[in-house]
Amino acid sequence: MTVTEGLAAWLRLEQTAGVGPETARKLLGAFGLPENIFSASFSALQKVVSERVATALTTAASTQTQALIARTLTWADQPGNVVLTLADSNYPPLLLNISDPPLVLYVKGRVALLSSLSLAVVGSRNATAQGIVNAEKFSEALSRAGLSTVSGMALGIDSAAHHGSLSNYTLHADAGSTIAVIGTGIDIVYPARNRNLAHLIAREGCIVSEYPLGMPAIPANFPRRNRIISGLARGTLVVEAAAQSGSLITARMAAEQGREVFAIPGSIHSPLSKGCHHLIRQGAKLVESAQDILEELAPFIGASTLPATHAYQAAPDSNDHALLTTMGFDPVDVNTLSIRSGLDAAALSAQLLTLELEGAVEMLPGGIYRRMDK
Repeated sequence: MTVTEGLAAWLRLEQTAGVGPETARKLLGAFGLPENIFSASFSALQKVVSERVATALTTAASTQTQALIARTLTWADQPGNVVLTLADSNYPPLLLNISDPPLVLYVKGRVALLSSLSLAVVGSRNATAQGIVNAEKFSEALSRAGLSTVSGMALGIDSAAHHGSLSNYTLHADAGSTIAVIGTGIDIVYPARNRNLAHLIAREGCIVSEYPLGMPAIPANFPRRNRIISGLARGTLVVEAAAQSGSLITARMAAEQGREVFAIPGSIHSPLSKGCHHLIRQGAKLVESAQDILEELAPFIGASTLPATHAYQAAPDSNDHALLTTMGFDPVDVNTLSIRSGLDAAALSAQLLTLELEGAVEMLPGGIYRRMDK
């Protein structure tokens, strides 16, 4: 059997009705490669799977499935495109160690990154400006130390993490890059606003999906792909997360997979700190700098390659502007700030506007201001 025929058999197995990940593993354990499954007798198959599934396996693939297989094989022939199966030597070893590794991975870009030392960086889609800065700077510092970042290419923290890694990777050839694990077919960019980012990752990093070509954005698929985000990495960093957040699912999966979980603390008044604080109470490692992460991962990289003096700090206190000192680090409304500072409304508004333009503060809904750290 040729390589193409072997891959076609994997794709057909993936598309067979009633064959989910657990059933596929049973069949592979009993018969070996997919071609052996499809050549097995009905009675032999029935010893492993139900009559309905055995019937599906001994029935010729539908016209629709055959068309999808042909389309996928054509896609895989294009430069930079790869389809990995569980039997592939390039299948990422860390992912093989999770309880339900994908049968097939569709990869676009630098496939070798899937086996590189990496850290998952996840968080809220509706991130604060400070969260975006933290995600970018942590990822940039980790990239400089040679670690790639894994995230989901969503808006907010995910996008910031990808950008942070790539900004450093383009300057240093030995730096880590970035891996985007998506919840659609790999031929679909979602969200559409990240089209330029997707093209950049495909060129400088790697995009991976377990879903077949043409799979649209279905809500149920995104939580499931989180096990791949955590499974590819040595640990998961949660930058910002609400109390009910998909990022907490990723963190839970990381813990179940025996990987490290890190969380950046925030204000006790911020809804997007609730998830991180919950993780810390559950045993996640509180981190204030990229160095904190590198020290934990030192056994995997030999030693920390990023001196503490160069590691990005999540909460430096370097701006001595009097109003910033008055604000503190928790969100505060204008009336309270006026009382604290002794400034009238006009003077306070003018200073806040200046600080906002400088990127030193951000205005939250409800006329509340929050100090930023750059």
